[in-house]
Amino acid sequence: MADNGNAKTGGGGSGAYTINLDNFSKRLKVFYDHWKEHNSDLWGSSDAIAIATPPPSEDLRYLKSSALNVWLLGYEFPETIIVFMHKQIHFLCSQKKANLIGTLKKAANDAVGADIVLHVKAKNDDGVGLMEDIVHVVCAQSKSDDPIVGHIAKEAPEGKLLEAWADKLSGSSVQLTDVTNGFSELFALKDTSEITCVKKAAYLTSSVMKSFVVPKLEKVIDEERKVTHSSLMDDTEKAILDPLKVKVKLKAENVDICYPPVFQSGGKFDLKPGASSNDDYLCYDSASVIICAIGARYGNYCSNIARTFLIDATPTQSKAYETLMKAQEAAIEALKPGNRMSAVYQAAVEVIEKNAPELLPNLTKSVGTGIGLEFRESGLNLNPKNDRIIKEGMIFNVSLGLHNLQAETKSEKTKQYSLLLADTCIVPSEILTASCSKLVKDVAYSFNDEDEVPVTKVEVNAKEVLPPTKATLRSDNQEMSKEELRRQHQAELARQKNEETARRLAGVGSGSGDGRGPSRSSNELVAYKNVNDVPYSRELVIQVDQKNEAVLLPIYGSMVPFHVSTVKSVTSHQDNRTCTIRIFFNVPGMPFSNDSNLKSQGAIYLKEITFRSKDPRHSSEVVQQIKTLRRQVASRESERAERATLVTQEKLQLASNRNKPVRLSDVWIRPAFGGRGRKLTGTLESHVNGFRYSTSRADERVDIMYGNIKHAFFQPAEKEMITLLHFHLHNHIMVGNKKTKDVQFYVEVMDVVQTLGGNRRSALDPDEIEEEQRERDRKNRINMDFQNFVNKVNDHWSQPQFKGLDLEFDVPLRELGFHGVPYKASAFIIPTSTCLVELIETPFLVVTLSEIEIVNLERVGFGTKNFDMAIVFKDFKKDVLRIDSIPSTSLDAIKEWLDTTDLKYYESRLNLNWRPILKTIIDDPQKFIDDGGWEFLNMEASDSETEETEESDQGYEPSDAEPESESEDDDSDSESLVESDEDDEDDSEEDSEEEKGKTWEELEREASNADRENGAESDSEEERRRRKVKTFSKSRPPPERSSFSKSRPPPERSSFSKPRPPPERSSFKGGPSKKPKFR
Repeated sequence: MADNGNAKTGGGGSGAYTINLDNFSKRLKVFYDHWKEHNSDLWGSSDAIAIATPPPSEDLRYLKSSALNVWLLGYEFPETIIVFMHKQIHFLCSQKKANLIGTLKKAANDAVGADIVLHVKAKNDDGVGLMEDIVHVVCAQSKSDDPIVGHIAKEAPEGKLLEAWADKLSGSSVQLTDVTNGFSELFALKDTSEITCVKKAAYLTSSVMKSFVVPKLEKVIDEERKVTHSSLMDDTEKAILDPLKVKVKLKAENVDICYPPVFQSGGKFDLKPGASSNDDYLCYDSASVIICAIGARYGNYCSNIARTFLIDATPTQSKAYETLMKAQEAAIEALKPGNRMSAVYQAAVEVIEKNAPELLPNLTKSVGTGIGLEFRESGLNLNPKNDRIIKEGMIFNVSLGLHNLQAETKSEKTKQYSLLLADTCIVPSEILTASCSKLVKDVAYSFNDEDEVPVTKVEVNAKEVLPPTKATLRSDNQEMSKEELRRQHQAELARQKNEETARRLAGVGSGSGDGRGPSRSSNELVAYKNVNDVPYSRELVIQVDQKNEAVLLPIYGSMVPFHVSTVKSVTSHQDNRTCTIRIFFNVPGMPFSNDSNLKSQGAIYLKEITFRSKDPRHSSEVVQQIKTLRRQVASRESERAERATLVTQEKLQLASNRNKPVRLSDVWIRPAFGGRGRKLTGTLESHVNGFRYSTSRADERVDIMYGNIKHAFFQPAEKEMITLLHFHLHNHIMVGNKKTKDVQFYVEVMDVVQTLGGNRRSALDPDEIEEEQRERDRKNRINMDFQNFVNKVNDHWSQPQFKGLDLEFDVPLRELGFHGVPYKASAFIIPTSTCLVELIETPFLVVTLSEIEIVNLERVGFGTKNFDMAIVFKDFKKDVLRIDSIPSTSLDAIKEWLDTTDLKYYESRLNLNWRPILKTIIDDPQKFIDDGGWEFLNMEASDSETEETEESDQGYEPSDAEPESESEDDDSDSESLVESDEDDEDDSEEDSEEEKGKTWEELEREASNADRENGAESDSEEERRRRKVKTFSKSRPPPERSSFSKSRPPPERSSFSKPRPPPERSSFKGGPSKKPKFR
């Protein structure tokens, strides 16, 4: 007997069981209330309800009678008959069961006013006499001669006891009616303890899928082992029955499987709930599909999950999977209280009709069922015909698939495939199995297995290279295979990126606005509201009213006030005994003036006014006061404008005394608070919905809401001097008087000490060793304090109310870091799982990987010590981020990291001028799409196009009949993107003596011919590049940056053109290219 939280095992031995009386009373009352309220429509107007539980069976089966036993009593009571009447509850069972049920008499009477009557069947008795007594009582208590008895019609009687009971009912005067719908509705709404059991079951299910099934499949495929579906099923079942194998702390005696785990592949798929795993081997050839479905029970409550894994998926398979995933997300979103169950199915259908209508005939007829004590709760099917209302507290297995799809392959094992996704969800829209990802990047595997490609026999010394197979990947030539894999993955990313960019550009609207806050108009610049407010002055001298922020000027015998914001500048000049003061005002038409705020119809503006004074001291004081007041007002207005652009934050909810906030003491903040006082450390506290940082000063306080945190980082001190927590925010906040999106809290792990004096201390000096040990202990202690704070906050963020925020502290991966110059100074830049960050030097660098369009690696070439990285964002109006001077030794590691994070990268030999490129794309996106998207950056594709041209260009000599190069009149900013051998014609004219001798190209060709005659093999690509560099050294050096537009087409494909075959050999060189340019 499994414990579902409604029953407890007593301490009197293995056979001693107790029933939870509170749950029994509560659920018995719910049952009777439901029966009375819905007797006519769901319970068939029954006078009594008879439930007969069959004998135990080794087969997995789901019966309403067993479900009622577990729901009401906490255990399944086999071979037991229960008859519910309004005033009595009759039990026909063995003596042992009667002893346990007898403890419920008082609880039943208190809950519903019904007496429990026990009919104890002897071991060898058939129980017919007892049954006659029960039927007689039913007839006696009924108001009619033919009482109506409800029963579960679909459950056929099993065993002698139930068969005798069925005969007794059919032979009596009672009328039988089916009450299955009543129990379905009763079990549909789960209470708190039931939801807890389902959550535990779902956690176990998703953990087994994530921590056992997925690694198991990956290992089998990676090692190319032959494993049958049935053996995978057995191993997975053992993992479910022993939760500790997947580090889940649940009691094994409360755990069971919902059904034998299902593994399907190799073209044989069955998406029906009763599917099973066959004895075929797991198929993981190219374009294979593997379906895995597992279900676990905890306390008899079920959960389910199903995932589909794609091996070297074709574009059609990827599109079908993405469509299915969107359809399931739409179905889950439609699980809202008040919606009809048919609306859930319709939501999935609408997504498929919109994205891939050709897949609609392949959609399963249902998108799920209710789940709980039964794996499929009858009456809760999510199909187009079910109009029952969804209510909060219901739990569904949202399962939908696409069956009998056709792949573009020739293999019988991969030609036909199916897709399936399933998750356990609580209304409203809470996915209990979401921890096991179903995103394409997590379920699609690329092993570069091209077994389907027919391989023809070739000679040993043939130049063609066969596609790498899995065996090749594990050969001695592993490095080259990795590069080949990366190149192929990048080609696929390029296709996906161009499609994504095309879709995004097609829906881009012309955004307007500069994002600035509202500025104050001239009408707001009021120093005095009334003439009487102007201070009286006996002397006609310049005065400064600090309180009203006004300058009083004597004009024609009157003191005229001007708000200090209207003053543009003030100067003073002393000449002999007189001092001249000149005041300039902001007026329309002047540089940097805001005309829209100053223009007013009919207004007269004062542009400049000059005063002479015989009191130099007063003059200098007035000028200084005006300048100081202008600075203060300008600073205040600037801060006001900054605050006007801030997004209103929610109010911080402080933690109660009972739930004390998590604290991190003695930490510094960056950016620091303003003011001239001594900087103080503060305390960072984690409250209900946000952080609060405060110092001992009342005005130094910062609140950071959890909902405003975009990324959170924890970087322990390893080779740095500080341990830090960093928050990158969605919207700006004010720290003191600074507006910022990045807030950091840190502690210095060691003091900066400078030894005075020239004597060096020995490394074996005991004091030196002791000091180093103290520093290590301090660093470890600080790192541990920060780690404990992070762990507690992560636990707080794991609560359901923060699930949509997707918050978790990310730790930078130092082993993937590289040096570079993101702003002005060199820094160590480190990737994380979601970002690229530099958190030590200011300004901080935080780049979200999901916002990156492409990465262009520039100045990549033979012999260069450094290269640059240009990061292009999906928002083309955002400036390209450049990281300069990255050591070339980091190139391979960076390319590997970019490839593993599914970021498309390109390489170029020179820096590009990105502003005109992005402006061109924004101005004419359709032209950009038509010309192949980002493939104009593909240096490798253009290399193959230019190889033949370079060989055929060796015989070029300047000719008078040759047209002028279109790039002659351009300056250095409009040079070709990549230098080529086609240099300016002026070079050959200026150096006429070189024409008499042999050119570098001729010398190179002669050397190449000599090598061939001697039997030497052709030069490597690196040697050709080295010679090309030597050739370039004779011409002028290439510019550091070149404009994209107005350039002569280089060999490296500077236009947005699609890959074309190499041009035919030509007898001339340097003519204008016929490839279209995108300007």
